[in-house]
Amino acid sequence: MQKSACFYLGKIVSKYSFKGEVLVKIDTDEPELYNNMESVFVALRNSLVPFFIKKCRLHKSQLLRIDFEEINSEDDADRIMGSELYLPLSFLPQLSGNKFYFHEVIGFTVIDDVHGNIGIIQSVNDTTSQALFEILKGDKELLLPINDNIITKVDRETKTIHVTTPEGLVGLYLE
Repeated sequence: MQKSACFYLGKIVSKYSFKGEVLVKIDTDEPELYNNMESVFVALRNSLVPFFIKKCRLHKSQLLRIDFEEINSEDDADRIMGSELYLPLSFLPQLSGNKFYFHEVIGFTVIDDVHGNIGIIQSVNDTTSQALFEILKGDKELLLPINDNIITKVDRETKTIHVTTPEGLVGLYLE
């Protein structure tokens, strides 16, 4: 399985028991969706390795307590400590309305209320304090905050996102 066909679920952050159980900090708004998984991919030495799960349950708010079939001791757990977990993109629940996954809007055209077509989304930068669309219009790159107040409509059929940008923002890039 390639990472490009998967989404990041979380990271193993600590051991839970002497029998090899681990705690995973998951990156989701709905942790209960992942309460009864049967398997995950664990990133080990630049590969995604499938691991099967004996038991998986929520532990506090953003942690999953996982008992893997192949991990039976603290030493086994030490070998996967700090590893990232991934699931296939097909496991993501469908979103509707103006909600979207970052990977699904790559290639969408952005239409501004005032400026019209302001370009095509090339990527999403989520390493900053606020996630940004990286939009390409000709040879110019625009950075647009991903914000519910700016995004007015996500149209999956036409692959467009309609926005109302703050006054002057688009002009900074295109003029």
